[in-house]
Amino acid sequence: MGKVVLVTGVARQLGARFAERIRREPGVDLVVGADVLPPQAPDPREAGDGPRAPYVFSHVDLRRPAIARVLAEHDVDTVVHLNVSATNPGATARSAVKEINVIGSMQLLGACQQSALVRRLVVKSTTGVYGSTPRDPAVFTERTPPKTLPADGFAKDAAEIEGYVRGFARRRPDVAVTVLRFANLVGPSADTPLASYFALPVLPTALGHDPRLQFVHEDDAVEVLRLAALEPVAGLPDRPVDRSGTFNVAGDGVLLLSQCARRLGRPTLPVLRPALGWAASLARQTRAMDFAPEQVGLLTHGRVVDTSALREVFGYRPAYSTPEAFADFAAGQRGALLPPERLAAAADRLATLLSKRS
Repeated sequence: MGKVVLVTGVARQLGARFAERIRREPGVDLVVGADVLPPQAPDPREAGDGPRAPYVFSHVDLRRPAIARVLAEHDVDTVVHLNVSATNPGATARSAVKEINVIGSMQLLGACQQSALVRRLVVKSTTGVYGSTPRDPAVFTERTPPKTLPADGFAKDAAEIEGYVRGFARRRPDVAVTVLRFANLVGPSADTPLASYFALPVLPTALGHDPRLQFVHEDDAVEVLRLAALEPVAGLPDRPVDRSGTFNVAGDGVLLLSQCARRLGRPTLPVLRPALGWAASLARQTRAMDFAPEQVGLLTHGRVVDTSALREVFGYRPAYSTPEAFADFAAGQRGALLPPERLAAAADRLATLLSKRS
């Protein structure tokens, strides 16, 4: 019997794309999508040729024990957990997003631990677990401990989830566990908080700071997930490649925030660091965008990671460098500012807040 792959988070762009891509992989007999909302429409970029494995969708909330039933019902042996994000469809409050990320991951890991069939687990994480502080090293490797653990937001969720995944790996040494720490995801259809920031008509920046940033193209993200989900190929003579462990995923090179702004044709507005945090807080309160404190740290101090392990163990070098990935993102963002109705609503809420403060 071939592989049966469970993909969580198929209501988001990355999950939907990966589910379509893995269906075209030889040896995959069935792909099961799991989410609280229906999956996105198939991405035409994943159309391809040749046969496809059947696809079934399970309407399931990972925070509920029902996920164990899904694993058992379909004899799942490979789990690709992508429902770990800064925002989630249908969740309007930060507390709800945290529940989906952390409680949902705990329930999924518990179900995997009880399943005798699961043999491979791939978990989407973020380079945000390293944090962004002025005392950080120039480049983070997978073994570099953060100077300061993330205190809130998506980065804190990811750090907690990684801890639970390490516990799972100790309890189930028979399961190959891979954690992928992705840099900021960009591409023509990127739907991340940082993409919303770059869609602003004017980009607020921290006065006196021009951080170094890294990006990974969504095409490269799908390919790395594909490699992680498959059985390892032969490496050196008589020794297969072991893709278990934690890996940074980012395009080669870096971009300064000022370079990103110029590529987008956006003016910048340098403000004092406290004012940038205050503006981010107002953005969250007015729901103009979901911009967490961790993003403020990134836009102040930046973050760069080493990807040697990805090249050496996976044998994969991202097709898009960081500048190339951002250029592809920027090409689809020309003039793509926040919708007028959202800007107007945000302005009204901001005026109300300012009047209360005065």
